[in-house]
Amino acid sequence: MTVTLKTIKSISKKILLDFFLTLFSIVADWLLWFVFCCCVFSSWDETHFGKMGSYYINRTFFFDVHPPLGKMLIGLAGYLSGYDGTFPFQKPGDRYEQHNYVGMRGFCAFLGSCLVPFAYLTVLELSKSLPAALLTAFILIFDTGCITLSQYILLDPILMFFLMGAVLSMVKCNSCADRPFSASWWFWLSLTGVSLAGAMGVKFVGLFVVLLVGLNTIYDLWDLLGNLSLSLVMFGKHLLARVLCLIVLPLALYTAMFAVHFAVLNRSGPGDGFFSSAFQSQLIGNNLHNVSVPEHLAYGSVVTMKNLRMAGGYLHSHWHLYPEGVGARQQQVGVLWCYSDLSDPSSPVEFVRHGDIIRLEHKETSRNLHSHQHEAPLTRKHFQVTGYGINGTGDSNDFWRIEVVGRRTGQLIKVLRSQVRLTHVATGCILGSSGKTLPKWGWEQVEVTCTPYLKETPNSLWNFEDHINPKLPNISLDVLKPSFAEILLESHMVMIRGNSGLKPKDNEVTSKPWHWPINYQGLRFSGVNETDYRVYLLGNPVIWWLNLVTIGLYLLITVATAVALKRGVQLTSELKELSRVVLRAGGQITLGWLLHYLPFFMMGRVLYFHHYFPAMLFSSMLTGITWDALLKFCAGFLSCSTTARRVYGGGFLALVLLILYSFYLFHPLSYGMIGPMASNPSSPMAGLRWMDSWEF
Repeated sequence: MTVTLKTIKSISKKILLDFFLTLFSIVADWLLWFVFCCCVFSSWDETHFGKMGSYYINRTFFFDVHPPLGKMLIGLAGYLSGYDGTFPFQKPGDRYEQHNYVGMRGFCAFLGSCLVPFAYLTVLELSKSLPAALLTAFILIFDTGCITLSQYILLDPILMFFLMGAVLSMVKCNSCADRPFSASWWFWLSLTGVSLAGAMGVKFVGLFVVLLVGLNTIYDLWDLLGNLSLSLVMFGKHLLARVLCLIVLPLALYTAMFAVHFAVLNRSGPGDGFFSSAFQSQLIGNNLHNVSVPEHLAYGSVVTMKNLRMAGGYLHSHWHLYPEGVGARQQQVGVLWCYSDLSDPSSPVEFVRHGDIIRLEHKETSRNLHSHQHEAPLTRKHFQVTGYGINGTGDSNDFWRIEVVGRRTGQLIKVLRSQVRLTHVATGCILGSSGKTLPKWGWEQVEVTCTPYLKETPNSLWNFEDHINPKLPNISLDVLKPSFAEILLESHMVMIRGNSGLKPKDNEVTSKPWHWPINYQGLRFSGVNETDYRVYLLGNPVIWWLNLVTIGLYLLITVATAVALKRGVQLTSELKELSRVVLRAGGQITLGWLLHYLPFFMMGRVLYFHHYFPAMLFSSMLTGITWDALLKFCAGFLSCSTTARRVYGGGFLALVLLILYSFYLFHPLSYGMIGPMASNPSSPMAGLRWMDSWEF
């Protein structure tokens, strides 16, 4: 058998690539395993996501601002590893004791370690350069921030796993462009769709990688459309394949995640109040579960009304009056009012219909729901809402028009399902909840006002929940349960409102997007004083500042390369290939960095340092590609091949040694510190506090 030298080289290269890939995976796994086995207490957001994993094991319903996949996987990892879901996850620093937490941490650490081979393979595919891929792998293995973030029960390593999986699959699919509809082409295209569903299913910021893949797909289709040798029928097949794999498949998987989520969490829990009464009626243990009530509202019914704002409470009143100086001195109304619509008990049943003028009387105090043009206690330009009258006798300010969203005049009002708006007849204002908490004189309940600004928001919408009327037949609330599509839509509306409402807690360290690339301020994961075991989330300074410099350097190289090509400068075949890598491969990675970083400048919610890490993955890959190209450019201008190899090898070795030395200095940030804070001159970490904003 004859074996050519080219075949031998190809086999040797494949063995070398597999060796480095295996080596990096083992090193990354070892570094993370060493850490999460040593830290035996809960840290930072483990108190949220570990607790949510426990909820899945106990099948207890909860609410979170993120989609469910990440928490479901954490719960599954805990369940399969023998965790019983009983650890309370009350605060950072609580010891796990006998609770088996290793499975959940090990799962997150494994996914975090996969980022290294994913980035290695992505850069190798884009640049066809082993040194560029090696440099990228070194950066991610020895970054203290990536190690810290991957060693705990958090969503970030799960998100970044699917994100990098989508990028790698996209790049691999692009490399199969010369053999479309082959098995490998279908595999990578489908895997891209699966990874997109995973990224979206963990956090909404997964939409950024969806946008990246979408732009890449549009570019590919546009290129195919310009290929005159390709028939329109074949172009249609390309389009259909991408629609199926990159739109239909991810959406189907994403929807399936929620179906599993709602099927598993079927017991009442701390998340009930964030959802509608109709949804709550399906949860075992909820006070609406298996309840029978009259279906349609009638005059004379005793009802409770719930506000539809997120975590909205019931309309409520009590005997206490508003204090002097706070509007009219009448009975207080707040969100936490049981009503009866009075009618003659001997009269026939008359149903309440959309557009009716009604009066609502508080059952306990016999006062009517009332508003007037006195200013509300807390919200300026809103009118005060009170309880007024004696035994149902009041005045013209007690009348309200009841309107059902999306209904026509005369239609009946259903308990649980109908969303109603109460418009004050005399003033035209709308009953609603401001969301502000009253002072102690108002028992710290949420303020109810009548707003003259006619905007339809959840704060101004209500539904009827409990319903008692002996004249009407009862029906099971199962008849009124919402469909899966309605539940899916409601859950997303609740998550979006929850995200937009996230505000920093007292004494909580937050950050701004411009802080992140310069590694300006880290994040305490555990411990606050000298006696605590302290872990601090901070990127390896040399790596992060190298990444920042590289972004500027890449822009300069790109401009210089583009100008040289435009001016017709004669380049060798090797330099032309390098130019292609810089412009095409580097451009894709830079676009990924921009899409995962710039949107945070437009977000109004609270932001933290860890939000930058998906973008950091792209900047690290860009560093590998850019420095490899730069060193090759420099070596290419040297006439002596030996000197050129030395320059290239020396520059690469200097970067690797610099990264390793910086990791040696800062590794205690990830592995834990005990002793004086770095601000204390006697601390062994004092010399490493290169910026005053670092608080380790």
